[in-house]
Amino acid sequence: MRLRNKPWAKKMIEDHPQIVEPNPEYWKGRWRELFANDHPLHVEIGTGKGQFVTTMAAEYPQRNVIGVEKYDSVIISGVERLINTPLPNIRLLREDVEKIPDFFGKREVDRLYINFTDPWPKNRHEKRRLTHQNFLAKYMQVLKDSGEIHMKTDNQDLFEYSLASFSQHGFKLKNIRLDLHRSEMEENIMTEYEERFVKQGMRIYRLEAYR
Repeated sequence: MRLRNKPWAKKMIEDHPQIVEPNPEYWKGRWRELFANDHPLHVEIGTGKGQFVTTMAAEYPQRNVIGVEKYDSVIISGVERLINTPLPNIRLLREDVEKIPDFFGKREVDRLYINFTDPWPKNRHEKRRLTHQNFLAKYMQVLKDSGEIHMKTDNQDLFEYSLASFSQHGFKLKNIRLDLHRSEMEENIMTEYEERFVKQGMRIYRLEAYR
């Protein structure tokens, strides 16, 4: 995906610290203190334009929701959504998922979401896949013992790779869907990519992995 430069995005992000938390390390292990409740903590990795996390926060006020996205020109769309429709139970982080153990304490996160991540199809890029064992080890650090990872993708090769990776590195699998939108799945918040793919008749793969 080619990112369009938005030179004004950085300042808008910095002007809204109530939306994009500027010091996530400070809240490590204490996010429920920031939200002033003890609701479950759900985190999306690679939030993109923010449709998924903002919709989830709106539909599930009893969840604390955090979206992690490293690109200013992408996360700004989520910022604009939340400027127009403020929600008390969501924060965005302009950060790299590589640093996720720096932002969340051990066993702090109830659920992680990985939605339509870059498949990095070439073998030499395997370590960049968000379901590579190096990333799974980081997720293990922050997930509760009962924590889950929910993943969706349109890429069959990445899905098959992820099934094997989760299985081989400490996770069990459930609710596997080879064609999500022809299944009986009830709770499904769609991302921007997912809406586009479904309109094109493409198959969506989904899985849940748990510790």
